[in-house]
Amino acid sequence: MKASDMRFALILPFLALPAFADVQTALDDHILPGYTRLADETAKLAEAAQADCTPDALQPAFHAAYDAWISISHIHFGPLEDQAVTLTMSFWPDPKNSTGKALARLTTAADPIVDQPEAFGDVSAAAQGFTALERMLYDPQPDADYACRLTQAIATGLAQKSDSLNAAWPAFADQMLSAGTGGNARFQSDMEAQRALYTALSAGLEFLHDQRLGRPLGTFDRPRPSRAEARRSERSLRHIELQLAALERLAAAMTNADLGATSAAFAEARARADALEDPALQGVADAEQRFKVEVLQQAVRAVQVAVIDEIGTPLGVTAGFNALDGD
Repeated sequence: MKASDMRFALILPFLALPAFADVQTALDDHILPGYTRLADETAKLAEAAQADCTPDALQPAFHAAYDAWISISHIHFGPLEDQAVTLTMSFWPDPKNSTGKALARLTTAADPIVDQPEAFGDVSAAAQGFTALERMLYDPQPDADYACRLTQAIATGLAQKSDSLNAAWPAFADQMLSAGTGGNARFQSDMEAQRALYTALSAGLEFLHDQRLGRPLGTFDRPRPSRAEARRSERSLRHIELQLAALERLAAAMTNADLGATSAAFAEARARADALEDPALQGVADAEQRFKVEVLQQAVRAVQVAVIDEIGTPLGVTAGFNALDGD
């Protein structure tokens, strides 16, 4: 070996090498357990609904299952996309009140489809999922008997869909881990699997900034508190906190890079969220409270910038097609 080549070889270990998206860790520590938890909690929800469908009795199981969904819902690729159940899990944003209208149609007609579990999946997506179930548990219902049956149908549907998603994930995980091997048409290179993770992280942050915070904020002259997600159950802020925590876990799992700026940005965003004390984000119409929500939104933007700098750029990955565009 030439002296110059030897010097180059000695220098290499000290050069800053690109970070690699750790697909295995992201799957084992975040995605697979997240979908297993969702299946477990929705199964408990369906069981609880059959035992006692009254709102007071069912709300604890509803909150536990909803927590599980929000904590993994940013993983839009894979079985969730393949089975096309995103909207039937949670129909939000809902600018046209499609959920309220769909539930009213079922209730007014006392539609017997609620007693047919296999057929219920064919009703409007807006009448299924967590957003519909929230209406059943937190809005007055004109017909208690039918409301009970509809509540049970929604809870059962959530459990069925969640179980199907959880059952499909191990095989999809194998596809991600075998990226670039012969016969894998889904992921033809390691970069494609890495890009799927990075897009989920990027899109999750964008959804948090633009939808969960941006929709209720509206404009200064026209705030939109009624557009806050899950405001009836006062979960709006909780969804923001859960999503921040979940996205931070995903970021930490998917790279071996030093995430100093990203970790600091997440910590700042979480601190801003903790300081809000406005569970349904109804304070956006008040100047002082609105300012706090705007600062939180700015903190989320700082997380986005840090993620690009510390994860996206070193990986040479940019976010792919965002399935949330146009919502």
